[in-house]
This record gives sequence, C-alpha cells and structure tokens, in this order.
Amino acid sequence: MRVLITGANGTVGSAILSELGDQEEYEFTCLDAEDHPERETVVADITNYDEIRPHFDNQDAVIHLAAAAELSVPWDTVEDTNIRGMYNVLQAAADAEVENFIFASSIHTIGMYEIENSPELYDPEYDLSVTHEEPPRPDSFYGVSKVLGEALGRQFVESKENPLGELHPVYETNLRDYPTSFYSLRILTVLDEPYDHPYGLAETGVDEGWWERDSDEYDLMVDRMKCTWLSHRDLGQLVERCLQDDSIDFDVFWGVSDNESTWVDLEHNREVLGYDPKDDGSEWDSPPE
Repeated sequence: MRVLITGANGTVGSAILSELGDQEEYEFTCLDAEDHPERETVVADITNYDEIRPHFDNQDAVIHLAAAAELSVPWDTVEDTNIRGMYNVLQAAADAEVENFIFASSIHTIGMYEIENSPELYDPEYDLSVTHEEPPRPDSFYGVSKVLGEALGRQFVESKENPLGELHPVYETNLRDYPTSFYSLRILTVLDEPYDHPYGLAETGVDEGWWERDSDEYDLMVDRMKCTWLSHRDLGQLVERCLQDDSIDFDVFWGVSDNESTWVDLEHNREVLGYDPKDDGSEWDSPPE
C-alpha cells in the first residue's frame, strides 16, 4: 500500500513511521515543509496546490498531519495553513483519485469540555465520558480549524451525486468521486520519543525549566497526561486499523491509549476498527529512569 504523509517530520509523523515504516506492506512518501536529515523527504508547502499535487499520484492513502499546531497561532496563520492547506490536500487527493484519507484532528475540537471540568476531570472517578457524537466545542482557533477540517472531509466523501438533478446544477460544482473514506482521528497527546510516557509533559517542563519535579504544576501535568496519553505503539495500531479498514465513508475516532482516567469513550473505536490499545497511563507511578 502506497501512503503519502503530509507533515511527516513532525512528532506524530515520526511516531507513525517508527511504528509502521519497516513493514513491507507499506510504502511511505514523506512530504513536509522542511527536509529531514535522516529521512528522504519531498519538500513542499501545503498552501501551494500546484507544488503538492504531483506527489499524490499513484497513492492509495493520505495521512494528513501538516498544520500550524500551536494553540496561540493567529487566525491568519490558521486560515492559511490549516484551512486552505486542508482544502488543497483534500483536492489533490480527489484529483489523484486517492481512496483513503486519514486526518489528524485534535482533542481541541472538544477542548471546552476539559476547560469547563478541569482539574477534577483528571480524577479517574470523575463522571464524564465524551463520545465522538457530542457537539464540537473548540477551545482555540486551532480547534476551530480541526472542526472545519472534519466538515470539509465529510463534504468530500459524502457528496457523490446531485440529489436534485438538473433542478439545481449548482450542486455539480461540489461533487467529488474521491476520497471514498475519511477517518478523522481526534488525537489527544503524543510526544517525541524520549517523552513517550505519562510523565512526558511533566518531565518536559522540568527539562525546560518551567517548574520543579516536586511542584503542583508537575503533578497537574502528570494527572492530565495519564488521561490524554497516546503511546506511539497505540498510535501506530490506530493508524494501521484505519489503513486496513474498508467499512466506512466518514467517521470520527479518538486518538488515545486505554487510560483508566480518560474522559473520551473508546467503545466506538473498538466496535468499528477493532482498536485494541495496549497502554494505560494509570499503570505508571514514576517516570522512566
């Protein structure tokens, strides 16, 4: 299976390639805005359709990760990279007749649930379970862009025929034959390899000098990540389940490990994709040495 990954050199892309890159079943093309010292990379900007379009030919699937991901980025950047870029990647996939599209959405599509209920939310006994069907409640322009990306993907895969025929020819301009499947993965927390554990955010803060190890800030970050951690091996499994699936046209799935204290519901992942996460943040009581 030939798979194009946009934003391949980022944290999530690197984790996916680490988990799946050595499998003979997959032939990955890595596309990113910058080159990588250890990985063959197609250097292209997703805001430029003509620049990225040739690299979608002969691909079986696209994993779209490229985005301006900081919560503080201004609207102009979000609009250009995350919305215009999303449209360009979807349209390139459609024009190249790529069937499967995996979109890196985000927990920030529902971020207001966390803001409204934290820090009590991080307690395993707290009574909240957000399903994939709950209304989006984005917490930032970044979160808004991911909601729009999901909606755009749904429009592409579900608009296959004009429901009113010649009475409304305007519909014809919005029809797409491809992609045929769109998987929106609302990813919670994935960190670079040295921090791929439930203490990763807290340890990052120590290493960056933001707080001390014996501090309330450190403990809060541990409590949060024990809810939101998506381990690299569970991420790899989730992506592979989507690549191998042939049952849906559009659907939304949570990107999280089997954490006891998570506030999102993984039953839909299990039922539709057969997702069987192996890691649970609650099983850790200290960072790795």
